[in-house]
Amino acid sequence: MRVSGANTAATADTRRRGGIASAQPASAAGRADRVAFMGVPEPELTPAVLGALQTLAGEIDELRNEVGRLKARLTEVENMADRDALTPLLNRRAFVRELGRAQTFSRRYGAPASLVYFDLDAFKAINDRFGHAAGDAAIQTVAERLLGHVRESDVVGRMGGDEFAVILVQADQVRAEAKAAALADAIEREPVQVGDALTTIRLSYGVREIPLELPIETLIAETDQAMFAAKRARREAAQAIRSGLR
Repeated sequence: MRVSGANTAATADTRRRGGIASAQPASAAGRADRVAFMGVPEPELTPAVLGALQTLAGEIDELRNEVGRLKARLTEVENMADRDALTPLLNRRAFVRELGRAQTFSRRYGAPASLVYFDLDAFKAINDRFGHAAGDAAIQTVAERLLGHVRESDVVGRMGGDEFAVILVQADQVRAEAKAAALADAIEREPVQVGDALTTIRLSYGVREIPLELPIETLIAETDQAMFAAKRARREAAQAIRSGLR
């Protein structure tokens, strides 16, 4: 009787546990059977409902495609907002942003970077003699030569008018000054086609290794001042030579 009672109790216990266990997959299977398409129970999937759901699914796919197109367009517009209107270079706003990133990178990893600021000498004379279209052509030529003589990791921007700037990564003051001289030579050694004539472009530049803490606009102003100091020195040297020839 005790054995039978134990078996009976075990059977009851098994039923209790087995009943719960067997009820779970049965319930899950029931749910799987009832949910056939987009959460709609199978009995409700009449041809009309199924057609409507398929149309809805198609519209969802089209919306996803449209979102993808809008994201691509947004990226394109953002890139256009960063570009100078006349040249393939970054505009001032975008260049200043990249300069801030270069400073942050230098501060974080201890890697030097430098700023070079260029200004064309006597650019007004080109506009006055050959016209503004010729001046634009000269600006574009300078931009292309700068891009063609820097590394992909360097950044080139047009700061406005006839002023340009370059961020030289992994370059301390000494290396940056040597690179700036090479860039100036690349621009000056070949005449530029302006209208029906050829003219030589001269330019001055200033170089400043990017300090780790200096405000970006202050850095630009100081490098700009170094460029004007070089321009003034060149002008004075040229005047001295002319005076000596008289």
